[in-house]
Amino acid sequence: MSIETLNPVNIEQRIRDISARIANSASVCNDRYVAFLTADREYDQAFARAYMAHPGAAHEKKYAAELATLTEREGRDVTDAAYKYADRLAKALESELRAYQSIGASVRAMFGVAGRGES
Repeated sequence: MSIETLNPVNIEQRIRDISARIANSASVCNDRYVAFLTADREYDQAFARAYMAHPGAAHEKKYAAELATLTEREGRDVTDAAYKYADRLAKALESELRAYQSIGASVRAMFGVAGRGES
């Protein structure tokens, strides 16, 4: 385990790095969400086509459509998981930024009082 040197310069650099990653995460989350919506729409359309194409009772149509659209559903689920991961990562970065801002305030306060009170 390494111990990171906490001085104002390093903390400010880390805050800038995290801020840049947060800014980038907005487009990543958007791209992942658009991919999810596209996959979800494709799944719905494939399910409806398979449902209508299957002859038989309604409950048979449903199960036949489920089996016929496994690939589309898997694609939808994968894109959903990718979006949720990107969203959680963006939230984690925001928490990390707040933590570094708090550490920065503490370090600045510590540097501000250094050497005071001595004769």
